[in-house]
Amino acid sequence: MAKKAASKSRSGSAKKSRSSSSSKSGSSSASKSRGKQKIHKVMKEHKEGTLKSGSGKKVKSRKQAVAIALSEARKSGAKIPKKKKKS
Repeated sequence: MAKKAASKSRSGSAKKSRSSSSSKSGSSSASKSRGKQKIHKVMKEHKEGTLKSGSGKKVKSRKQAVAIALSEARKSGAKIPKKKKKS
């Protein structure tokens, strides 16, 4: 009987850990939306022709606009993985 009681208490602690992990996922979705908003804003600027690089010149390349968008999103706190390096 003591073994059954011990197994019940273990299952209770497993439920507690699941609930704490679900609260963490809520904060990551906020950072995702923050990143999406930032990328959307920068790409819209590129489409309008008002996006400028660090030197002050207008950005004409779509690749450069994407790089700027991802960089700004990372600075704002969005969890965006870094670019994979070629080996």
